[in-house]
Amino acid sequence: LSVEHLTKFFKSGDQNLSVLSDVSFEIEEGSACAIVGPSGSGKTTLIAICAGLERPTDGSVVFNELPLHRSSEEELARVRNRFIGFIFQNFQLLPALTALENVMVPAEISGENHARSRAGELLGLVGLGSRLHHYPIQLSGGEQQRVALARAVVTRPAIVLADEPTGNLDTENSALVLNMFQELNYRFNQTIVMITHNPEAAAMCRRIVHMRDGHIVEHSPGVRL
Repeated sequence: LSVEHLTKFFKSGDQNLSVLSDVSFEIEEGSACAIVGPSGSGKTTLIAICAGLERPTDGSVVFNELPLHRSSEEELARVRNRFIGFIFQNFQLLPALTALENVMVPAEISGENHARSRAGELLGLVGLGSRLHHYPIQLSGGEQQRVALARAVVTRPAIVLADEPTGNLDTENSALVLNMFQELNYRFNQTIVMITHNPEAAAMCRRIVHMRDGHIVEHSPGVRL
């Protein structure tokens, strides 16, 4: 993933509100990168642009040699479905579906032939082999986030984008989810980009990008390289 001179403005009345200003960085395949900074520093907007969910005002975003900033909505949807996994702070599980069915959804959309067995395998990997047929309301917050993690990687995406994946979890469940992140990163070589306020989450990444007021102000290494 290569981001160069990224700028994003939003209209606010007669004025332009600057959210990102001249942001540039690259993320290598198989690496883990944390994006940290105070609220309002542009982290979520940056992730949304990297995923093709938002268009930049200026600058470029290139993913696997595909210029997302110039791609059609149809092409962006194809890229998101096939190559990008998402994890959200609020889990975003479908309440009417079981854990197994939630994980199966992206695989079925992408035409995976063995969606059910693949989903079951991943839920076993994240310690939920005995909870396949439970609905989200029957699962703890930590269990729901592990379902979301399995769902994010079921299509074997090249990159996983996570927005505060431990934000709603207690210390024990945060540590458990982060260990799962690390194992999945090592096992499947998936690139991870994570927005976080959690120092433990940032430390598990090879690289930490510090943002403030729409700018990247520092790059630093994580602890667990």
